[in-house]
Amino acid sequence: MAAALVVASGCSSEDDTPSSSASDSYDGAREAVEAYVRALNSRSVTGLISVGGVEDAEWSRQEAERILADRGGRGWKVKDVRIQHDMGPGVGSARLLAEDKTGEPLRDIFTVTREKGAWHLTVFSGRPAEPGKESSATDEARF
Repeated sequence: MAAALVVASGCSSEDDTPSSSASDSYDGAREAVEAYVRALNSRSVTGLISVGGVEDAEWSRQEAERILADRGGRGWKVKDVRIQHDMGPGVGSARLLAEDKTGEPLRDIFTVTREKGAWHLTVFSGRPAEPGKESSATDEARF
């Protein structure tokens, strides 16, 4: 069965201006979601770090290991991805529906962001706060 996708982590355009085409934005977001699923299936810490757009550091490696322990190596197949640029041309939301090789569903909602033309998924919650700033708590969304 072919997978329909609309989420991101690849390159879309060279800049983050509103003149970038909507198709490029959706394609870039879709590529990011596909990269996330590939990283899960291959149990790739560096793949998750890349798609998450975070620094390769001890905290991000530990969190990637936790994500992979929970969801990695299960042969996920994307069933549907829907992207909405509901927060502007460089920020939006992506809904992922997938199944593992046993038919177990995976449903997740991500914030997608574009930085310097590259799309990333917000999959890391443990990013250290910058000095003088508090980090915000996030709960995993379900749909």
